[in-house]
Amino acid sequence: MSVKAQVRGIIFDSDTPAGHRFDVALIWLILLSVVTVSLESVSTIRADWGDWLYGVEWALTLVFTLEYILRIWSAERGRNYALSFFGIVDLVAILPTFLSLFVAGTQALIAIRILRLLRVFRMFRLVEFVGEGQQLLRALIASARKIGVFTAFILVLVICLGSLMYVIEGEHSGFDSIPRAVYWAIVTLTTVGYGDITPVTPLGQLVASIVMLSGYAIIAVPTGIVTSELVRNRDEELSTRTCPNCGATDHDLDAKYCKHCGADLNP
Repeated sequence: MSVKAQVRGIIFDSDTPAGHRFDVALIWLILLSVVTVSLESVSTIRADWGDWLYGVEWALTLVFTLEYILRIWSAERGRNYALSFFGIVDLVAILPTFLSLFVAGTQALIAIRILRLLRVFRMFRLVEFVGEGQQLLRALIASARKIGVFTAFILVLVICLGSLMYVIEGEHSGFDSIPRAVYWAIVTLTTVGYGDITPVTPLGQLVASIVMLSGYAIIAVPTGIVTSELVRNRDEELSTRTCPNCGATDHDLDAKYCKHCGADLNP
């Protein structure tokens, strides 16, 4: 295997020993970067440890920059990776630190500090590294249409409930408009219960009680939809191993040869 293929196997394959170690190390670096940015936002900690945190942030930024360059270089189609969701996330995560070198002024530095928080979105990369995360992502995608229909049903339900409570309670109870009553229905149905708007009439309290009890059942529906897809796709899990010959990745977990070109997956 060429050096490029070996690097690609380490960076993009999560089911090989080297790829697994790389993923685990990268996850820890991502967590460290999130903690560093979070601590830097605390004024007392920044006053005592600002220089040290700044140095750690730059060191992590250089590591992530090197990783980004290696991903583009080793990918079968570097342009496709650069334009993909995770490619854009990687780029956005490292740009603010470099931009801070060219931006002067207090207000601009505050803006840069806010942009650095975008590094938190690197945590979304975990679905690439963990096989279980990939399986969950596939289940969410497969469930998207059902969840969309369920969301539309909930939207109609809260509009009906809000309109009903607007008629029952009226403006004197805080339900001064249908949108505000719909807001109450959403807060109550999701069992959040801020308490900024509450029914005072017996009929309104009865309806509110029914909505509260219904909320527990409604919250369980998306969980059941995703769980059913997880069970359905359990036997269809694919490996992330990259073929050294054609670069394909959609192989079965026990595959020894590439299903596309027939090359040995473990040369």
